Order: sequence, then structure tokens, then C-alpha cells
Amino acid sequence: MNDITNQFASDDIEKNKLVAGLSYFGILFFLPLVVAPESRFGKFHANQALVLLLACIVGMVAISIINIFLTLIWWRFVLISSVLYTIFGVALLVVAIIGLVNAFQGKAVELPLICKIKIINY
Repeated sequence: MNDITNQFASDDIEKNKLVAGLSYFGILFFLPLVVAPESRFGKFHANQALVLLLACIVGMVAISIINIFLTLIWWRFVLISSVLYTIFGVALLVVAIIGLVNAFQGKAVELPLICKIKIINY
């Protein structure tokens, strides 16, 4: 996890901490882009929240496909996919909470695993 807080203006961070934190609530990733479109700090957290949301969608689809194949092999393999769903969901929740806490504290710390993916330029 790389801390890049020093790349953002302190007044930008102070003004947009709340909006940046709210972006981690699923579909609300766009909130900093609408409320504070000039905020680099908000765009940073919007990008991280969007990548996290896309990772969630892709991961759940992949686990669902695995679930289908395992169920076709033997119906009791459904337990394996339930464990995968749980582990993946908990991991995403932990990463989202880390991002949320960082945003509310005014920090710009890149989240693990998704840190290098940029969809929204900041």
C-alpha cells in the first residue's frame, strides 16, 4: 500500500473527505465526481471505489460460473462455492473499509491488489 497523500492539496483533502469516503458505498463511487468534480482527492477515491466495485462484479460472476460447473459435477460441491463467496465477500469488505477509513482520515493510500489500476484520472 502506497501513501500518496502528499500529492494532494490539504484544502482539497479537508473539503472532500466526507464525499471521498462515501464513494466506497458501492454504486456511490461517482459521488465525488458529481459533488466535487475538480477535486483530485475525490477523483482518487472515486477511482479506487470504481475499481473495487468492478472487482466485486467480476469476482462474483467468476465464482458463479465456478459454482455452475461444480454443481454439474456433484451437487454437494455447492459448499465449496459458498465458502468462496464468503471469503471473497469478506476480503472485499475489508478492502472497502480500509478505503473508507483512509478517505475519512484524509489519507490517499492505494488499496491492496487494485492500486495500479486507473480508470478515472486524478
